[in-house]
Amino acid sequence: MALWRIRATVDDRPGYLSVLTASLALRSVNILAVQVHTTEAGAIDDFLIDAPDALTEADLLGAIARGRGRNAFVARAEAEGLVDQPTRALALAGRLVHDHDALGEALVALLDATEVRWRPDSLPGRPGYDEARMTLADPAGGSYEVLRARPSFTPAEFARAQALVELSGALFRHQQEQTTLLLPDGAELIMRPAAPEDAEGVRDLHARCSTETIARRYLGGVAPSDARTVRLLQPAGGRTLVVTSGPSVVAMAGLLAEGDLGEIAILVEDGWQRRGIGTALLRRLMAYAERGRFAALVAHTSADNVPMLRTLSRLGAGPADRDGSLVTVTLPVPGRDPVGDETPALP
Repeated sequence: MALWRIRATVDDRPGYLSVLTASLALRSVNILAVQVHTTEAGAIDDFLIDAPDALTEADLLGAIARGRGRNAFVARAEAEGLVDQPTRALALAGRLVHDHDALGEALVALLDATEVRWRPDSLPGRPGYDEARMTLADPAGGSYEVLRARPSFTPAEFARAQALVELSGALFRHQQEQTTLLLPDGAELIMRPAAPEDAEGVRDLHARCSTETIARRYLGGVAPSDARTVRLLQPAGGRTLVVTSGPSVVAMAGLLAEGDLGEIAILVEDGWQRRGIGTALLRRLMAYAERGRFAALVAHTSADNVPMLRTLSRLGAGPADRDGSLVTVTLPVPGRDPVGDETPALP
């Protein structure tokens, strides 16, 4: 038996696909996978088949014609073709997560393209496609031209390619937001948006922090559960940042949306405190708030957390409200109306 890929257009009417499959069955063809691409010209049926060794390309073309198929394409296939399209697309998406520069190679694999050309110039118009050519924007700049003589590109393939481009763009923007922090003692750290895969590193960070540090970050004095840690990494409508030294997460800061206010909180590992990391994290969160819809930022901390209060004061903290051992501090967002009334200054 031999693997073949065949594609043919049939009228998009009830029963027409069964006529084509019946014609193939008469030649002892076993259909391993099928995809249907809906177009204005009809339904384009894409098959991966296992056919007797004696069957030739001409035999298969004849069977397709007798099954009312038209615009037929037939080509030998490799064993890799047994992987269905959703699985292939997910595998390529996973590859881009680890190497977003591999977009061109991923497009070749996704579309079975004969060639992908990258150009430094942006697309003159919108992304699009015709029978043998697809044009796509490169999120990192420039554009891609994807070529394939046969079979013709379909709307479904263009949609898949666009989805892969959008994923690459999100990964590129994520990487662009990564910043190198150079500390006064020469140490270099990385500050970046948190991701779900940081959960283990964040749990280790909490485990290394002293009881006092945990109590200052979490007013109840209890580190978050695993489930809450996952939620903290990507808060709805907000932003969480992590700072890493090699593979270890040594600090994190979060902005949690509460209406048009953003609640901010910071955790820095004991050995990395008083080295400017908290200030850098707060400045980045303030920049994020300025781009968003936030009217102001608030921080809740204990009255004895002097380092945090001094940091907030340096960054322009305004109204402060003390309730027993709890202090609530407001940071204005540049360009927004002040929130609240004037109250005593911070220590």
